[in-house]
Amino acid sequence: MIDFISPELLVKGSREFGVNLSDEAVERFNMFAKFLCEQNEHINLTRIVEPEKIVTRHFIDSLALCAAVPFYDGMKVCDIGTGAGFPGIPLLIAHPGIHLTMIDSTNKKLDFVRAALRELELDANVITVRAEDFGQNEKVREKYDLVTSRAVAQLSVLVEYSLPLCRMGGKFAPLKAVLSDEERTNGIRAANFLGSCLLGDYKFDIPEPDGEVLKREIILFQKTAHTPAEYPRNGSKIAKRPL
Repeated sequence: MIDFISPELLVKGSREFGVNLSDEAVERFNMFAKFLCEQNEHINLTRIVEPEKIVTRHFIDSLALCAAVPFYDGMKVCDIGTGAGFPGIPLLIAHPGIHLTMIDSTNKKLDFVRAALRELELDANVITVRAEDFGQNEKVREKYDLVTSRAVAQLSVLVEYSLPLCRMGGKFAPLKAVLSDEERTNGIRAANFLGSCLLGDYKFDIPEPDGEVLKREIILFQKTAHTPAEYPRNGSKIAKRPL
């Protein structure tokens, strides 16, 4: 029974991005929101604790990716820097047939993610690892249909972490606030260098019940050539000399 979030707000907002949630999915979102708030009292997971804002700023914001990328059963998805499980867990709730991997270097947050998946009776690979190390792992390198992340780093940095994991023809689609012209230009240049082309640049608004509007952007790349073996570099090198 729905008793924490507004199902109407969730369903309406999701439909705006082409996602029609089942009753089971809506209840799972409700359970996830409650569990997030309960555990947030013990570990710093999010500053957003109001149920309506959890719906708009965490759930619908994550599901907006579905408007840019078609999801299908068996799709191999990697969420880099997932933190408390965004956008990975909302995507998995909406599309439980995907094969999802969520990585982060902070094990405390991933312990929450593992516990949340048990609560929701969902399965995903949850791995504590640095993104640059994961990208050099031959078992997963160039194996994913989609790599995504949400508000993790500058686009040129995200590109270097992410594109090595995309299979040929696969996609990289980070969820960002609206990019500056400089960040967008640098990110596209880095993506081209690492073997991808720009497919689309989607800007959209997420209205909130209090009248505020969240400005968001998804920039979509497709892998067209193998990423040079030396990338991703060591994290300190990426930070000092972004592509």
